[in-house]
Amino acid sequence: MCRPRGQVRALHDRNQMIDTSCLFCKIVLGEIAARVVFEDDNCVAFLDHRPVFPGHCLLIPKEHYETLTDLPEELIEPFFSNAQKLARAVEQGMEAHGTFVAMNNRVSQSVPHLHLHVVPRRRKAGLRGFFWPRYPYQSEAEAELVQKAIQAAFAPDEE
Repeated sequence: MCRPRGQVRALHDRNQMIDTSCLFCKIVLGEIAARVVFEDDNCVAFLDHRPVFPGHCLLIPKEHYETLTDLPEELIEPFFSNAQKLARAVEQGMEAHGTFVAMNNRVSQSVPHLHLHVVPRRRKAGLRGFFWPRYPYQSEAEAELVQKAIQAAFAPDEE
């Protein structure tokens, strides 16, 4: 679940922007455990701990940027390419009809670190508007099954 400590040094060696008080930066550093479903040099995707539906994931850049407008131009393509891959994996892994992809910038942004929500959707799930109830996983076993299903949906060369 947590990343090996050796990767923390690599982040610092590359002089990436990390805010040590940020919850999501602590996930990147391996200081806080997260159910990671995807990771590359630029981003990490993990299960939301209070999902709208099982399989609800968050995609974050490894460097600390508060909003989309703060994200440097050279990271826009890798970030949104990963968003596309994650949406495809969530839909396939959760056997969903589609996904809801969204991001808040400052207003309603629960953690001030850029993050994109990818939520599996099913027709006639009963959700309307943007104020959806959120529920934690019922058990670690349930969260682990969801994590593995999404991980398996990524092509082997994307892991």
